[in-house]
Amino acid sequence: MSDNYSKTTRDIRVSVRSFFLADQSRPDEGKFMWAYRIRIDNLGREPVQLLRRTWHITDARGRTQTVRGAGVIGQQPMLEPGESFEYTSGTPLETPSGFMTGAYHMVAVASGEKFDVAIPAFSLDSPHGDGRVH
Repeated sequence: MSDNYSKTTRDIRVSVRSFFLADQSRPDEGKFMWAYRIRIDNLGREPVQLLRRTWHITDARGRTQTVRGAGVIGQQPMLEPGESFEYTSGTPLETPSGFMTGAYHMVAVASGEKFDVAIPAFSLDSPHGDGRVH
């Protein structure tokens, strides 16, 4: 997957691509929708499991919404060394642009050590905005 944004924390690489969904958006009503595709690669030597996530979603007016939950898309994937996990999700905004960032809360399976993996900040840009927010 070619990605727009990528960040590696503790040998876990998170890559993101975002897509404006024109067919699900209603700009005249202040409703803008995006999908984002995430790929998580375990570049390390030990199995890890994604337990929880925290997202910070900021719109063009600077309003930030924090979303926390178990796993991603109803799963808590375990990644052996060299394995990847990909998923697609989405988010709405009331403005034509914004950005997202966050963290995956992981555990090293063998040791039980918990750690956070940074999700790189990525732009949510539509053709209705004045330019990139991030």
